[in-house]
Amino acid sequence: MKAFQSWVSEHKLATIGGLWASGIGASLMANSRTRSPMKPSLRLIHARMHAQALTLAVLCGGATYRYYENHAGDPKP
Repeated sequence: MKAFQSWVSEHKLATIGGLWASGIGASLMANSRTRSPMKPSLRLIHARMHAQALTLAVLCGGATYRYYENHAGDPKP
């Protein structure tokens, strides 16, 4: 787990980009399996929105993790 955390710390943008791309792919696959009357362009827009939500969640989680990591060693006054 420590090796994974250090790799993610060194390659932040690649990690976020990979999560974004996998989010689009997963959303497109999920939307293509349903028999909805949506056009392909609308499916792509929904996939992009889902990927953006996933990216924001990852960024917020990373910021929270970094905040608590930096303040974990600070004693309370």
